[in-house]
Amino acid sequence: MLPVSRFSNRWVRWGVVLGFWTWLAFFFATKDYFGRRSMDMEVNWTKALWWKAMEWYGWAVLSLIVFWVCRTFYDPEKKWWRYIGIHVVLGTIISLAHVGICATGAIIEGTLKETGHTWTHLTQIVFFNHFHFDWFVYAAIVSVWHAMDSYRRFRDREVQAIALEARLARSQLQMLKTQLQPHFLFNTLHGISALNHEDPKGANRMLARLSSLLRLTLEQDSAQEVSLEAELEFLGHYLEIEKVRLGDRLTVKMDIAPDTLEASVPNLLLQPIVENAIRHAISPYAAPGHIWITSSREKGVLSLIVRDSGPGLTGQPLRLGVGLTNTQERLRQLYGEKSALDLANSESGGLTVTVSLPFRPKPTASDIAVPHAHR
Repeated sequence: MLPVSRFSNRWVRWGVVLGFWTWLAFFFATKDYFGRRSMDMEVNWTKALWWKAMEWYGWAVLSLIVFWVCRTFYDPEKKWWRYIGIHVVLGTIISLAHVGICATGAIIEGTLKETGHTWTHLTQIVFFNHFHFDWFVYAAIVSVWHAMDSYRRFRDREVQAIALEARLARSQLQMLKTQLQPHFLFNTLHGISALNHEDPKGANRMLARLSSLLRLTLEQDSAQEVSLEAELEFLGHYLEIEKVRLGDRLTVKMDIAPDTLEASVPNLLLQPIVENAIRHAISPYAAPGHIWITSSREKGVLSLIVRDSGPGLTGQPLRLGVGLTNTQERLRQLYGEKSALDLANSESGGLTVTVSLPFRPKPTASDIAVPHAHR
């Protein structure tokens, strides 16, 4: 049983088609009526409408056959002359069939009015008055079908191109995200290796934190976007690992606006930014360093700021590492020109990384795997 919407749409389409042929009948009946009146010829509106309704409703039926032939025999990859030959033959047959329909109407009219005209005479008159024009109408119907078919093919190509572009974008996003995970993992394992001889207990704590972090990563592995709250939870596990390695040299302060916690952000957005800050502003120095993380929402834009107490940009050519490069590319893929990742020196010293993206509610449970806390 067809759904109500499809059933209704089908009737609407048939109504439009019937309305088109009815409009043609009234249009040409009106043309003939007023044309004859302007030349002071005998004219009857009922007769004019009878003839034009017979002509155009006849074409309405015959057009179904023409459309079927076009659908059945048209193949752009096959030789065109065969297809044209089919239409030459069919056009002649259809035009003669339409002449037969009109001749039948003329015979009915002649019988009712007792004009005395024979069937042969009426058919001959109809043939000479209609056959050439019928060929023109046949060609027009074929042209309409090809115009509709070309539009359908164009629309299908557009839909396929959009679907392909979406699949490519998803694949590229997944590739960028996949690159981030081993990058982060290798850096962490390197830190554990370096700490293993100096502080075995600290190395064991780092391994435990890494285990929890990897568990979180696996739980939300298929998600391209998570809530800011989930992203901060993941970042908290990462910072615990770094605090084991750096001790009192690392201090992190967060100022997160409560109305931003449910915002949707790219998975693994903050970790590479904070990792970059630790690598360049904290690790190379013996003195304690600070990292500040803030979030705010204004006019539909979510702003995330990571600022460090390091030396900032020193005038050398800026080279983004794997983490920041992938983060920038993922923002572009997900949000286009509505997002931005900017690096600038802070007035109080250090580097400030600002991420701006559209504020959207967090994904639903069907879209993401919601991570659980593993403290």
